[in-house]
Amino acid sequence: MTKSKQAVSRNIGLEVGAICSKYFLKSQYLHYGYWTDDLEIDIANLPAALENYTNFLVSHIPDGIRTILDVGCGLGGVAKKLVQMGYQVDCVSPNTFFSEQTREFLEDKSHVFECLYEELQTENRYDLILFSESFQYIAIEGAIKKSLGLLNSQGYLLICDFFKKNAEGKGPLSGGHPLNKFYAVISKYPFALVKDLDITDATMPTLDIANDITQKVIVPSINLGQQLLENRYPLASKCIKRLYRKKLQKINKKYFSGDRTGENFRKFKSYRLILYKITDTQKTLQPDLVDAFPKADEL
Repeated sequence: MTKSKQAVSRNIGLEVGAICSKYFLKSQYLHYGYWTDDLEIDIANLPAALENYTNFLVSHIPDGIRTILDVGCGLGGVAKKLVQMGYQVDCVSPNTFFSEQTREFLEDKSHVFECLYEELQTENRYDLILFSESFQYIAIEGAIKKSLGLLNSQGYLLICDFFKKNAEGKGPLSGGHPLNKFYAVISKYPFALVKDLDITDATMPTLDIANDITQKVIVPSINLGQQLLENRYPLASKCIKRLYRKKLQKINKKYFSGDRTGENFRKFKSYRLILYKITDTQKTLQPDLVDAFPKADEL
């Protein structure tokens, strides 16, 4: 699959997830849940887990922060929470569907930049830049450089996302930058680590719920649809299976094999909340100056 096709596929998947979240869960959040010990792992408790995640995230915003840039804002749920807490929030969304949903949800309380983060043009500078499950979609080097140009002189970078672990084999779940590579790249820039929390165990039950829905609802529905197609259009059904046999096998293995579980997520991924602060207290680096820093392929 080409890069452009991957982007289209990813956007469609995110939009479907957003529609399901709004309709079935009555939620504006589009991220993993945060499961505490007292919360039973059940789809009925997913809205509470989503709220827990947001509360956990915002609880790690340092004191003194006033302005925040929410990169990859989804449906605007986290941004709305931040606005209600008194922060001045701008959002970045490269997706028209999400931009429209966020503008409608936040009304005139935030400005939504509809563009790729790397292409964002603004004179605004922020006390904190937030990546909530959006860092994985941006090249590490590009995200760090852009953030340096948009942060105030003592600004913070807050990333809450999953990364790839250096585990043997290939996991069933895609996405996430290699964690070791991220640490290597950001170590070359003027950022000091404030905190680095592993929250994999608290987030991975979300995968078990998604897998349960897939195996008990989606797969049986697909099977029934196939039976109906074979019954009414047997010749067309055979032709489709023959022509797209390899693609169908690949899709079935990737999405419907039952391997997308919490345990496999923990084996191959590390979900972390990472907070950095700029160490250059004299001035904020401007976008035209950050090219002086080494590139990832030079490390």
